[in-house]
Amino acid sequence: MSQYNQRRSDNHGRSHYPSNRSSRNGNRQPKKDYIHPSKFIQPAKPVSVEEYVPDHSFADFTLDLLIQNNLEAMGFVSPSPIQDKTIAEGLLGKDIVGIANTGTGKTAAYMIPVIQRLIKEPNSKVIVLAPTRELAEQIEDQCRKIAKGSGIVGTLLIGGVAMRPQLQELRYNPRIIIGTPGRIKDHLVRQSLSLSNCNIVILDEVDRMLDMGFVNDIRMILGQTMPQRQSLYFSATLDTRVKTIIEGFSIDPVYISVRTTESSDNVEQNIITYDSASDKMSKLYDVLIQKSSVKTLVFDDTHRSVERLAKELDARGFSTDSLHGGKSQSQRQRVLKRFKENEVKVLVATDVAARGLDVPDITHVINFSLPQSYQDYVHRIGRTGRAGKVGYALTFVAK
Repeated sequence: MSQYNQRRSDNHGRSHYPSNRSSRNGNRQPKKDYIHPSKFIQPAKPVSVEEYVPDHSFADFTLDLLIQNNLEAMGFVSPSPIQDKTIAEGLLGKDIVGIANTGTGKTAAYMIPVIQRLIKEPNSKVIVLAPTRELAEQIEDQCRKIAKGSGIVGTLLIGGVAMRPQLQELRYNPRIIIGTPGRIKDHLVRQSLSLSNCNIVILDEVDRMLDMGFVNDIRMILGQTMPQRQSLYFSATLDTRVKTIIEGFSIDPVYISVRTTESSDNVEQNIITYDSASDKMSKLYDVLIQKSSVKTLVFDDTHRSVERLAKELDARGFSTDSLHGGKSQSQRQRVLKRFKENEVKVLVATDVAARGLDVPDITHVINFSLPQSYQDYVHRIGRTGRAGKVGYALTFVAK
């Protein structure tokens, strides 16, 4: 990856965002957990949240002028709750456990103090782990904006393609490493990456990484960083698994919680029963033609079923696209860009879209196929009902 000034264009046309194919087979799925249909029926319980009055402004923090100017250019005015409470502790070099809902500004909360430290300490180095390549890209994008002009070199390591482009970037000895656990582990195994001098570790969405089975990879990666390090963990939940990871790799961390409600509280949940494939498609059509269905995310099981359904909806006149692990990274970027910019109103996807997808104005999530587990269901419907808005989740259930 380039320095965080203008070297990003000096890659002779080579993409910085390689693809990362899903680890699951595109057409074979493990046996699904049984979920009683009643669990898919729940009225929305929106909670009014008082406007937060921060204790600090960004100008109050001891930050390099370069960072202050970049934050101003990014439109940062008042810190969000997680930023207000985290930045000051992070600047002191403390280990931090942040419990916050998705979309609360946590990336800036941890990257601002870390970039400040990298500027002041030329020998410091950070690794950031994220569960999905989409989230890793979002982190890298914001990191690049905050550190713009600093000359700090970073790289984005996400899997699924040939190693060569990433190997070339690693030769620059990047001080910011952002990636997914699987690809980071691959580089460590082949010794193209060393973390022996890495003294800052960030784990974003720890609970989701554990849900996805990355626990051993995380332990292996953290075990190769410096024993004396600053560790920052961010998670939507703080269950036993998350606590075990934190307790094994941190010393006396500061706990900061700004979590408000469950992500599903703002989602009106219901089921749609059907008795045949044609009836199922007809009822999906009925939902999509409603005026309230402004931007809809439809989940299906496999690459093939997603493509098939997307083509069927496109033929019926809906602006539709598809997203799954079988697409290249550039394809996935284009699809998400079109969806975010409302060029596509219906996105049909596998569970790759259930995690790390940051599209704040999705009105409906439709489970055209049942999720693998109830936890997967919660992740799916968490894509709607965000930023205080009420969303809708509909799950198809056979009669």
